[in-house]
Amino acid sequence: MTKFGPGPTTEAVDDYLKAILELSGEAQNRVTSNALAAHLGVRAASVTGMLQKLAGLPEPFVAYEKHRGVRLSPAGRRRALEVIRHHRLLERFLHDVLDYSWDEVHEEAERLEHYISERLEDRIAARLGNPGVDPHGHPIPGKNGAIATRTEVELAAWPCDVPASVSSVCDRDPAALREMKRLGLVPGASILIEPGSRNGSVLVSIGGQAAARLSPELAAGVLVSSDRQ
Repeated sequence: MTKFGPGPTTEAVDDYLKAILELSGEAQNRVTSNALAAHLGVRAASVTGMLQKLAGLPEPFVAYEKHRGVRLSPAGRRRALEVIRHHRLLERFLHDVLDYSWDEVHEEAERLEHYISERLEDRIAARLGNPGVDPHGHPIPGKNGAIATRTEVELAAWPCDVPASVSSVCDRDPAALREMKRLGLVPGASILIEPGSRNGSVLVSIGGQAAARLSPELAAGVLVSSDRQ
């Protein structure tokens, strides 16, 4: 259990706050209970109960209205960003220092993110040289909660014959990460989508190599941005 803001938080609370932050996007839109339930793999009734609890704290973590969804309060957003900072620093540490592969670090960081102290967080960040991104290309929030914003597009939505770079990849599927690594589909890799999409698949040249055909599921986990950014 971690002490923060208006009271102690649990792993479940942290997971809800992270999920709301992720689903709300940069615009901090309201998130529906059904979307949260699907994201977290829990029943809608459980989501409603948790949101009511988070909204009823002396300093609420969320603003919640039935049938209108939920958004994070300033306290909830601070906590969500703190846990995300822990998670992504841990991924970087596990990958760069302890030689974990990039398909292993997410699960380990999920277990540890709730419990590290601020002192350990600071020492990990210093040991790594205060990195800006985790191994999958996701920005690491600063100590003050600031987080870089970028213009990213799903790979399948990028136009053909326009050079781009891999910006970040989804870290939730170890098998998909292993396949991306095999193909060289890693943050910073140059890509060029070629004509010839078939059944939702994407034909893409990676690092100037012969084109590879990506399944719709694999392509959906890759975000790209302009080489000119």
